[in-house]
Amino acid sequence: MANSDAFIDIRAVSKRFGSVTAVDGVDLAIRQGEFFSLLGASGCGKTTLLRMIAGFEMPTEGDILIDGQVMTDVPANRRPTNMVFQNYAIFPHLTVRDNIAYGLRKDGLPRADLDRKVDAALEMIKLSGYGARRSTELSGGQRQRVALARALIKRPKVLLLDEPLGALDKKLRETMQLELRQIQDEIGITFVFVTHDQEEALTMSCRVAVMAQGRVMQVATPRELYETPNSRAVASFIGTMNFFEATTKGIEGERLLLDAQGLGGIAAPVPGWQVNGKAVVAIRPEKLQLSLDRPQGEVSAAQGTILNSTYLGDRSHFHVRLDGVEAPIAVSAQNVERSMRDDLDDGTPVWLSWRDTAMVVLPG
Repeated sequence: MANSDAFIDIRAVSKRFGSVTAVDGVDLAIRQGEFFSLLGASGCGKTTLLRMIAGFEMPTEGDILIDGQVMTDVPANRRPTNMVFQNYAIFPHLTVRDNIAYGLRKDGLPRADLDRKVDAALEMIKLSGYGARRSTELSGGQRQRVALARALIKRPKVLLLDEPLGALDKKLRETMQLELRQIQDEIGITFVFVTHDQEEALTMSCRVAVMAQGRVMQVATPRELYETPNSRAVASFIGTMNFFEATTKGIEGERLLLDAQGLGGIAAPVPGWQVNGKAVVAIRPEKLQLSLDRPQGEVSAAQGTILNSTYLGDRSHFHVRLDGVEAPIAVSAQNVERSMRDDLDDGTPVWLSWRDTAMVVLPG
């Protein structure tokens, strides 16, 4: 069935290599002008799916449409896509200008038009004045920008990016994340970005598809993925999460009553759940508060003991032992004042507290 909202429409696509299923019945609708990320661990199928959109692999089953046109059997060189690889794949024997102009030269563009387009591309990637340099004279970030300009200069309908920032150091990678998103906003082309880095996907994307074992587990905005994951698997993969096994006990207005290991009787604002079933309560580390005294006010609380702590400059991480919970509970706290963590030494009895809205209830 056609999806009217889809610029890239992936319909029940599977890919098998012999007895191995790399992509398993994936349905996705990617919108025009969207920065869309495929996120997952190595071997989850995200790169295979990207290569099928590009035309480097053909689906075993299903169809792929771009802008309403079926692409399933169209070869890569005839698709309205271009691709940027992790290793950049720029030509070492050519200058920056010739690398960027490579695709346009094959089209027989007049010299004046070609020079104008290349100059605009160099300005877009902030490398004006670098046109005569060779790739060996460029940094990793500069080579990545050249590969990006070469892919974009022909204005494809879709730009596919296969972990293009993976070879960069942390600071440069963060800079390039912002620059990539800015370029995408300026030119309005649909970007499909593959990464295994959760923070990278959350930082750059309009929406993210989390993949595992060849399947899509959840498609949502970065905020929705982080705040309301739909399963324990997604919650585990996106950031850090504390999990508490629980049993549902009843409904009180719009709140679900639960008995959770280590937390006792609690109430979460999630109506519509089945009572007397298994569930998992999940709470992010930064949504937990630490105190030496029992907290007051409209919060839930549980008592535990600090196992260890780590000072990270702007924040501190703690691990707290709760009775009835096997794994230590992770707590993240901002270091707002220099002395605010001085009393929270290893072995100190503490109270954990949280608001009802901090809890996410997931299927058991």
